[in-house]
Amino acid sequence: MADQTNEQRAVFNQTRRSFLSLGVTTADTPLARLVGLLGKRKLRTDEGLWVVPSHGIHTVGMLVPLDVIYLDERQRVIHLIEHLGPFRVGPVRLDCASVLELPVRTIYASQTQLHDDLLICSYAEIEHCWRTLQTL
Repeated sequence: MADQTNEQRAVFNQTRRSFLSLGVTTADTPLARLVGLLGKRKLRTDEGLWVVPSHGIHTVGMLVPLDVIYLDERQRVIHLIEHLGPFRVGPVRLDCASVLELPVRTIYASQTQLHDDLLICSYAEIEHCWRTLQTL
């Protein structure tokens, strides 16, 4: 789960066996959630934000569109938004525990769909997680 270190994390779709990102930053404090990705003019392919906790997000003040993935407490995909433009408000989902904000086309490229199981882990945990996945 999220921690206060602000270290980057990898996001892996266990269902589709594809990486969504290798550079997601955790926003798990009120200030980090407030600032989010404000001021970013462009997101790199492996960049993103994991907003924890969250029931939804907005892009008011944002300069770039986003792909948005809503997750339940088990990191299962419960809602997807491809290409949420700047100055928009995403739906509020009370069953949502966290939200991933990723570059546009991430959902398409990773083939992520509703009910997929995601794994979000720190770089230090990647090797262990990958070995675990290899045995499945």
